[in-house]
Amino acid sequence: MTTVLQTTRNLGRLFVIARTLARYDALFPLQLAGVAPPVVWAAKVVSARDASGRPGERLARALQELGPSFVKVGQLLSVRPDVVGEEIAENLANLQDHLPPFPGDEARAAVERELGQPVGDLFESFEDVPVAAASIAQVHFAVTSEGREVAVKVLRPGIAEIVERDMDLAEWLASIIESARPSLRRLKPVEVVQNIKDWVAVELDLRLEAAAAAELAENMADDPGFRVPEVDWQRTGEQVMTVERVRGITIDEREALIDAGHDPDALVAQAARAFFNQVFRDGFFHADLHPGNLFVDADGAIVAVDFGIMGRLDRATRLTLAEMLLGFLTRDYRRVADVHFEAGYVPRDQPRELFTQACRSIGEPILGRPLTEISIARLLAQLFRVTEQFGMPTQPQLLLLQKTMVLTEGIGRALAPQLNMWALSQPLIEDWALRNLSAPARALDAAERSVEILRQLPELAAKVEDIIDETAASGFRLHADTLDDLARRQVESRARAVRWLWPATGLALLLALIAVFS
Repeated sequence: MTTVLQTTRNLGRLFVIARTLARYDALFPLQLAGVAPPVVWAAKVVSARDASGRPGERLARALQELGPSFVKVGQLLSVRPDVVGEEIAENLANLQDHLPPFPGDEARAAVERELGQPVGDLFESFEDVPVAAASIAQVHFAVTSEGREVAVKVLRPGIAEIVERDMDLAEWLASIIESARPSLRRLKPVEVVQNIKDWVAVELDLRLEAAAAAELAENMADDPGFRVPEVDWQRTGEQVMTVERVRGITIDEREALIDAGHDPDALVAQAARAFFNQVFRDGFFHADLHPGNLFVDADGAIVAVDFGIMGRLDRATRLTLAEMLLGFLTRDYRRVADVHFEAGYVPRDQPRELFTQACRSIGEPILGRPLTEISIARLLAQLFRVTEQFGMPTQPQLLLLQKTMVLTEGIGRALAPQLNMWALSQPLIEDWALRNLSAPARALDAAERSVEILRQLPELAAKVEDIIDETAASGFRLHADTLDDLARRQVESRARAVRWLWPATGLALLLALIAVFS
């Protein structure tokens, strides 16, 4: 009964959404997905249409009207050109996350409810008019009772319930698409929705965003020229986050930066180094680097704000990415293809020579341009589009990285058009790759993996015992000889684990010493 009620509720909500999309002549996402065609058709019939602008622009206006959840979904889909197409993704990237602010007294009440103290005890002053209001939260400037200037981020009242309702609908739609449209399964619609839920969950629990800020600050603590505002943990909770107030010039105001005595070329070099270190060294990067989230302070340091969308790359992905980029930059297209097959990005039944040829068709037109016109973000975008033809599954974090590269390149070109930030980054990538892709480094990785496998053997043996016990308890009997044989194999397995554990550990330590002292 619950399922029927939920389906009925979802269909009703879908009709409301479809009517809004139809008014902007932006029904194409639902039409392409093949979701509930009768509902989509009915919405189209009963709705007057405003067809001005390109499809992505019309879709952006419709999402803006549908409310906070859909604004956020639109922004997050802007990093998925494989799902919505490059032109629409570009239009959605310009979707403005601005909504009318909610009253200051509601913000004060939320702060007191979350932190359990009167605003007057926590803050010497608290500005009722927010400095910024977005779909999920708004920001107020304040001064703490200790006299420190801070920015206080407060969630919109009721936003969690709105987002939960909309995400339930999105999950329902994604499951229908995967079941009804096999051709779209490669895009992993259920996984896309889960990624959106994960990203939005961080923004709905400001403690998680604060933790992301603190982690990034820790990673970048020794990097000159880049810093993260300090989190005030005593004034931070699930619905309220307080950080150091940032005073500076937004990074896209080139003339204002020059007037303030800052060197645009130096700022581009700082941005390139910071982005490289976040992606390759740390595997944890700020994934929403539009100009409004980057300031230059009086000392010339780049200061990042808003840590709701962050990206993570594990070590294996970073190594693959480094080899891929170096292969392109050196025009070793065979190596680029091999990296894709070795990483499992392209299925092994695909023709390697043809994929190598496809990589060359991507790299040559871009790498043949003048240095100032080379765009690694564009190269990756075309690579992801071509790999669709070879059955490559979607890689959400790489797509998020590619979109972040677009924003970073845009900032670099606005500040210093004559520079190319990837030319600045290439020596850093090559040095990192040399240290992490060398034979000793690979041997150390292999030894660490071996030790990890050996560490898990006792747990695996225990699971086998549990399965045997459960099977016996359920009435399925094994022959006594079989039980004896299983017991003997288990003892031998544990003995082998012990025999290999110390040599493998010793090898790992030896390789680590070689890596340290070489």
